[in-house]
Amino acid sequence: MKENFRKKYIGDRAFYQMVLMIVVPVIIQNGITNFVSLLDNIMVGQVGTEQMSGVAIVNQFMTVFNICIFGGVSSAGIFTAQYYGKGSHEGVRNTFRFKFIVCILMAVIAIGLFLTAGNELIMLYLHEGAQSGDIVKTLGYGREYLSVMILGMIPYAISQTYASTLRETGETLLPMKAGIIAVFVNLIGNFILIFGKFGFPALGAVGAAIATDIARVVECVVLVCWTFRHKKEHPFIQGAFRSLKIPKNLTANIIQKGIPIMLNEIAWSTGQAFLMQCYSIRGLSVVAGLNISSTVSNLFNVVFLSIGGAISIIVGQLLGAGKMEEAKDTDRKLLFFTVSTCLVFGSLLALISPFFPLIYNTSGEVQSLATKFIMIAAGCMPLYAFMHGCYFTLRSGGKTWITVLFDSVYVWVVDIPLAFVLANFTGLPIVLVYLSCQLVETLKCILGYVLVKKGIWLQNIVDASA
Repeated sequence: MKENFRKKYIGDRAFYQMVLMIVVPVIIQNGITNFVSLLDNIMVGQVGTEQMSGVAIVNQFMTVFNICIFGGVSSAGIFTAQYYGKGSHEGVRNTFRFKFIVCILMAVIAIGLFLTAGNELIMLYLHEGAQSGDIVKTLGYGREYLSVMILGMIPYAISQTYASTLRETGETLLPMKAGIIAVFVNLIGNFILIFGKFGFPALGAVGAAIATDIARVVECVVLVCWTFRHKKEHPFIQGAFRSLKIPKNLTANIIQKGIPIMLNEIAWSTGQAFLMQCYSIRGLSVVAGLNISSTVSNLFNVVFLSIGGAISIIVGQLLGAGKMEEAKDTDRKLLFFTVSTCLVFGSLLALISPFFPLIYNTSGEVQSLATKFIMIAAGCMPLYAFMHGCYFTLRSGGKTWITVLFDSVYVWVVDIPLAFVLANFTGLPIVLVYLSCQLVETLKCILGYVLVKKGIWLQNIVDASA
């Protein structure tokens, strides 16, 4: 029995070497990115609660934008992975074009929205109800930060178009290197511009935004220049901008199977922003506490997020090559691997939860809330890992409308109503409200298990769009 379990859920050395070749560069890149975001957050947190809260609110919008871009590249990404597995460079080239067009359009729309309705969006998160924070100051800091952050949105959209295509075609190291360069530029810029070092003025939150914009431009330049210099290794870029025309049958297929992914990411990310707004009803201290919690949690979450991306790439390539049984076996082992890994990382996160909030120059109320939120995130990490793995499994086989129901529809139908009712119409402490909204995700785990177990995702989606 023990041997059967090992054979079913645990791979051999070659299996894990293959997985780690894809996962480790992504973990390193995302880990460094999130670590610098953490340092950025701590630096802004040293200036005061209002600046930290203003930045946290705007970063909620930036997260929505980033996830929308992720949805844009992912909408065609499932086809990119399968075309690459099939050996079709023209197919990869066309999916790259699709990503480029969609991401630029989304960036332009988002910039227009933030320019016209930025103040109103920030005000949605500003409520009295706790001992910490000044609403007027927080609004001012948030407005200034947003006005600068929008300048880096188009470079970010272009970077993600290139980075996602490179990863899906087996080049994981270059996006990692570009990301590392960018985060160090960001870190140095934060230190100089937030605190006013080396003769520069102390700009606080605005300095953090300027540093982020510079880093995004640097990352974009590195990715674009490297890709064009390595045309032979990456033929998809040859003639990619000679025309932006995409075959009608491929466009139809992406709209049918890929666009639901983008719509799902948009709906899910806006749902997360709305959840934060529900929690913010209880006061600025809750916004600050959740900001501290999410900053450190995101550093640990890169593990299951990166493995989820590996599931999409590895399983997608196997499906594109018609290796259905191998795809099924590989997926099962990857799901076991991600949950097991997150048991370890969740435990480490729980260990540091009482100490991390003490780094911030904020009130005891905010620090206490942050510690409790971090503990909840740590305990739920294996839960998040399994959900994320199931989502990418279903997506790799083109079952995108099911992932919409599984992911964003669930957030709007279950999570948000629960958070809204508990936060607005009960006297439950905010920590119990937050815990309840995390534990309800257990239902999604059960649904994900059933859908993956049935194997409805085992299909090749590129034959019809070659």
